Amino acid sequence: MNGIKVAIDGPSGAGKSSISKEAAKTLSFIYIDTGAMYRALGLCALEQGIEIKEENPQITALLEQVDMEIIHTVQGQRVFVNGCDVTDKIRTPQVSIAASDISKIPAVRIKMVALQRKIAEGKNVIMDGRDIGTYVFPDAQIKIFLTASPEERAKRRHLELTQKGEKVSYNEVLEDIKYRDENDSKREMAPLKPAEDAIIVDTTEFDFSQSAERITNLIRERLKNVL
Repeated sequence: MNGIKVAIDGPSGAGKSSISKEAAKTLSFIYIDTGAMYRALGLCALEQGIEIKEENPQITALLEQVDMEIIHTVQGQRVFVNGCDVTDKIRTPQVSIAASDISKIPAVRIKMVALQRKIAEGKNVIMDGRDIGTYVFPDAQIKIFLTASPEERAKRRHLELTQKGEKVSYNEVLEDIKYRDENDSKREMAPLKPAEDAIIVDTTEFDFSQSAERITNLIRERLKNVL
């Protein structure tokens, strides 16, 4: 049994993680945040002072050194690198940019995608990212592309960061969002774009509860045609 795969893609700050997590909880699916994996690798590069460029041999060496593990607990997904829990360290704007830069490197994507497929094997999962429906699981039974305006996404991300005690301005977050949008959509391998058979949902005018309910109901309806 291969399990049911729900792919939720979209740009940075669209609410993919929080909405996917809520939908997975409601539907008793496993939630997998693939962006956290690239963030964790980006964090490692930053901490080791490695320049994030495709031709840098240190990136290849880093991939060999990093043992990444995704653990699902009652509190949610935790990300471990070489035995250390980095879940709370990977949500800064600096790590966000590093994640976007490192995700463009083909060798990185190949390794991360292989790990993502392995984690999801044989399970009913909701997996969010930027290339789940187009590259990681192109045969996913349900594909959703979640988006919102850059300004609304920046507003949400800024609120999230300030609530965690991060000192960052709205303009900084907006610039980060725009940088990631361009970076993610223009990368050569598996760029950010909706799958041809994805349902596009714009949540600009919806709050979290409305968005989560809408996506959960959408998945529930589609599951009737799958099960």
